[in-house]
Amino acid sequence: MFLKCSTRRKDGKEHLSWSVVESRRVGRSVVQRHVLRLGEINDPQCASWLKSIAVFDEAQGQAHQCALFPEDRTPTAPHDPSSVVQVRLCQLQLSRPRTWGPCWLGDQLWRDLHLDTFFAPRLGCSREGTDWEKVLRVLTLYRLLSPGSEWRLHRHWFATTALADLLGVDERLAQDDTLYRGLDGLLAHKDAIFAHLRGRWSELFGAKFDVLLHDLTSTYFECDVPQDEKDPRRFGCSRDKRSDCVQVIVALAVTLEGLPLAYEMFPGNTADKTTLRDMLTLIQKRHGQAQHIWVMDRGIPTESVLEELRRTDLSADNPEWVWRCYMQLVFVEEAFRTLKGDLGLRPVYHHKPERIEAHLFVAFLTYCLNITLRQWLKALAGA
Repeated sequence: MFLKCSTRRKDGKEHLSWSVVESRRVGRSVVQRHVLRLGEINDPQCASWLKSIAVFDEAQGQAHQCALFPEDRTPTAPHDPSSVVQVRLCQLQLSRPRTWGPCWLGDQLWRDLHLDTFFAPRLGCSREGTDWEKVLRVLTLYRLLSPGSEWRLHRHWFATTALADLLGVDERLAQDDTLYRGLDGLLAHKDAIFAHLRGRWSELFGAKFDVLLHDLTSTYFECDVPQDEKDPRRFGCSRDKRSDCVQVIVALAVTLEGLPLAYEMFPGNTADKTTLRDMLTLIQKRHGQAQHIWVMDRGIPTESVLEELRRTDLSADNPEWVWRCYMQLVFVEEAFRTLKGDLGLRPVYHHKPERIEAHLFVAFLTYCLNITLRQWLKALAGA
């Protein structure tokens, strides 16, 4: 094997792309097979790869390149014949392949946020032995890795993953009725999870809470108008340009780093300016009467709320700094894009109001895992 470099020009610049290539003799000619494409690498990485594909021959006292999958090499006779296992490759079969890596990573993120120890004593187990914390964990990891309906999770996805082995459970955990029932007890712990996450953001990333970003979005439902007046699905100003559908409003508060602190769901016909007071009350309840600087769009606060903010919260006299903070609203918008795109906030396959908000609760937890991974990667990035 050897490293092969190919050159291409783009936008007036020359780009070098490297590959690990294996030379193989076929009859009288030599053919090259690309084993691994490395892309653009720097000089130290190139030297490292050269060292990786070289083997030191003790007999000749020099390094040489070897084939990654040699066909003409047989193992030497071992001292212990029982240590050799002969395998008939033509009879090998792949049985029940399962996804392990992403599931392990998602489970590790769940544990890093201590969500296992938070929910386990609060959700408990059923009389049949169902661990509701693990049900919630499966629902959250499903939305992180391959979002869809609970029916799809039960019917297809769970069996294609290694979650049963990682969590020490079986397919009974992913029964459709178990998944739906797992949503029913979540909202009672909504206040506590916000306080718990605030502590974890401080411990893991040293997060500060003096500047908070607030914004709104909506998610729509392709259904008839509910007859129940208490149902939050109502017609309103659609940010998804689906004025023909009922919707709910979602308010989100995050830090300057994009770490989510709290969310609230409002009926779809709620005016933007009436949502801020509830969010202020929510944040003050979770984080006390500490002074904060709130950053939001102009149309959200009313004059009375602004007066309240001026009395209780910090004020900033540097216009340039205020403008920089305002530009950080892109973090809230990015959170909404992630929720609606990568994490599949909609469609919502529920009709009961409490399960609709429980669906948002799971999506909120999923975004917490997502942003945790981003923060870890950001700390490890070279730039």
